[in-house]
Amino acid sequence: MTDFDAILLASFGGPEGQDDVIPFLRNVTRGRGIPDERLEEVAVHYRHNGGVSPINAQNRALKAALETELAARSIDLPVYWGNRNWDPYFPDAVRAAHEAGDDRLLAVVTSAYTSYSGVGQYRENFEQTLADTGLVGTVTIDRLREFFDHPGFVAPFIEGVREAVRDAATPTHVLFVTHSIPNTAAEASGPEHGPGGAYVAQHLAVADVIAADAAPGLAYSLAYQSRSGDPRTPWLEPDVNDEIRRLAAEGVQHVVVVPIGFVSDHMEVIWDLDTEAAETAAEVGVGFTRVATPGVHPAFVAGLIDLIEERLDDIPDAQRPHLTALGPWPDHATVTGVDAAEPAVAR
Repeated sequence: MTDFDAILLASFGGPEGQDDVIPFLRNVTRGRGIPDERLEEVAVHYRHNGGVSPINAQNRALKAALETELAARSIDLPVYWGNRNWDPYFPDAVRAAHEAGDDRLLAVVTSAYTSYSGVGQYRENFEQTLADTGLVGTVTIDRLREFFDHPGFVAPFIEGVREAVRDAATPTHVLFVTHSIPNTAAEASGPEHGPGGAYVAQHLAVADVIAADAAPGLAYSLAYQSRSGDPRTPWLEPDVNDEIRRLAAEGVQHVVVVPIGFVSDHMEVIWDLDTEAAETAAEVGVGFTRVATPGVHPAFVAGLIDLIEERLDDIPDAQRPHLTALGPWPDHATVTGVDAAEPAVAR
């Protein structure tokens, strides 16, 4: 049995008021030299919602749900919560854990897939956190494996798609959606998995599983959203809005949009899908249903605790649940802060 002291819920973070929006976006884009005038173009999404991102409230709810499930299983591990880009930051969470005597942390990262931003950047964040807090060699941080095909993550989508398809007009198309990333970043996530690397392969595999279970016989495809940065840089396509227009031209009357790339209904879901993509569908006369993300769905919360128990009990790969041929994805090396020389890409 592996001995951990506590759980670290690790996420992206988001502003919680109008005055927070630009400082938050500066954090997100740090090192890129983007002026505030350009950041204000993105800020409109948050301004529209009172300057508040839903993600922090969702993480508070997830933290509480994890604590409840841990207690129900008699697992005596406290849960600390830290963010990459807003309060509470990772150093705050790690200091609090250390002061309580909890020095071996197991991170639950709110990212299900393999990419630099979802894996490598969090590793860099953890390395930097240990350096900034002076806890190199004292605190260690492990993390759960990518859970893109774990039953607990997939089950809420299957449930949602089944209900949406039942209530939708026909002909219906199931449109799976995830965050776009630069093509080069996708390839770096695991070129051995084919075009788009592990990032694309994982999403396609999950889409296959959900469609086969919840929408047999219906056509489906994968699209991308939320691209940003230099327009000359190639990113994964098609964009969700372009895909909706294409489907309309082919006679599709309803799209069931499934945000399989996201754990919760944060700003990029409620703006890029519920606002912009829904408006595109209305413009081209296509019905639009958006399936919920896992959030605090009981199956998802239970699945995360299953993943925690998997690490506590050193469950061998052959016994680890997974729904695609790609899984179970392997564990990650422990972050100690002592040697940050390991390349921070997919793994």
